[in-house]
Amino acid sequence: MFTNDALMQETEKLMKFAYKLTQNRHDAEDLLHNTIERALVKKHLFKEDTNLFGWTSKIMYNIFISGIRRRNKFETKYDPENYINTQKVDADQEVKAEYRKVSEAINTLPKKHRQILTMIFVGGNKYDDVSKKLNIPVGTVRSRVSRARENLKDALNLNDPIYSKAA
Repeated sequence: MFTNDALMQETEKLMKFAYKLTQNRHDAEDLLHNTIERALVKKHLFKEDTNLFGWTSKIMYNIFISGIRRRNKFETKYDPENYINTQKVDADQEVKAEYRKVSEAINTLPKKHRQILTMIFVGGNKYDDVSKKLNIPVGTVRSRVSRARENLKDALNLNDPIYSKAA
């Protein structure tokens, strides 16, 4: 049997080995954790005069390979992503025309309004973040967003009374 201290002395080498296998720090940490756990559970199977790093690295390798086999068997076989990718349908002409119309309308806006709309609605930034990035007050950001929306509605002719009745 080995001591827990002896096992802890091997963790640095095991972490390097785990990283070589996974090529990802988070996965390597998970693999190291699983290896140490398995080594402690199977501690009674360790034979004296055996290289502890060799024994634990074999455990690690087996855990890693088992994970790959499990993913290959289940995730690719039952993963709906392949099916979904084959079922994709391009946007129809109306959607493409609408997108082109909105894109052209955005390009008619002043630069500061395009910038605000892009940062808020495309980039997903919060008003506070935009305020800090542009070094302007939050109230100015809100005002520009409001004006940009109105200008965009005007450019798209959405301020026409027929649209306000539908809403």
